[in-house]
Amino acid sequence: MSKKIGWIGTGVMGGAMAGHLMTAGYELRVYTRSREKAVDLLDRGACWCTSPAEAADGADFVGVMVGFPEDVEEVFLGEHGVLSTVKAGAVIADFTTRSPALAQRIAAVADERGVGSLVAPVSGGDVGAQNASLSIMIGGDPAVFEQARPVFEAIGKTLVLQGPAGSGQHTKMVNQVVVASTMIGICEALIYARRAGLDPVRVLDSIGGGAATSWGLVNLYPRMLKEDYLPGFYVEHFVKDMGIALEECMRMNIELPGLKLASELYGKLVEMGHGRDGTQALILALDALNA
Repeated sequence: MSKKIGWIGTGVMGGAMAGHLMTAGYELRVYTRSREKAVDLLDRGACWCTSPAEAADGADFVGVMVGFPEDVEEVFLGEHGVLSTVKAGAVIADFTTRSPALAQRIAAVADERGVGSLVAPVSGGDVGAQNASLSIMIGGDPAVFEQARPVFEAIGKTLVLQGPAGSGQHTKMVNQVVVASTMIGICEALIYARRAGLDPVRVLDSIGGGAATSWGLVNLYPRMLKEDYLPGFYVEHFVKDMGIALEECMRMNIELPGLKLASELYGKLVEMGHGRDGTQALILALDALNA
């Protein structure tokens, strides 16, 4: 694969991911709704584009990391979308979490145009994006993945091809189901520790290395202690992801009460005005219940 990459989306995670690609020597053509969010990349030599179509034109790989399914659809399938200009033989990869059905629809259009398509949602938050240690859950053709592997290796540490289009999205839903209930447990543990008169920092020293440990406990519990709610992953995006997971649960006729509870609690957090905070802000909703 050549060094020409189109990149759409330079938010909390997308900006860091794009930066690693530049460090690896790739030439970036960048588009994002707010040019200001791409300033660091532009200062490093990335080329600014005025649409996804312009960013994709001439690129051998196009990466997309945006917020919501409607954004994904517009970026790929819109009048000025990626698939209006991307050349045959190129690879497009969407790192956004969206429905498996939309993943399959975009893959079908890409296939008609001779374009390789991968759907590759990620896990690891801002820390994983900054450290190029993301876990990437990939759906698509094995040959296309191998073609794009060097790009993925520049931004992630755990790369697993889960199956055909839609498989990566289903895997991300599994990830979010785990995270949803885990976040409730972390917040409840902190509330219990405080009410019991314990030092929450010492508590972490004990449980952080035992059976209760998790990525969230190690990385987000300390942020809760500092009342640091800056986003590594936006609450509103997590609410979106849980909504997708619950829709898939209905389609598959399964009941996941822990996921439902987490969705309700995070929905309350959005009502409290914390949709643009990080997921660790869930402690505020549970504190309100225990006031």
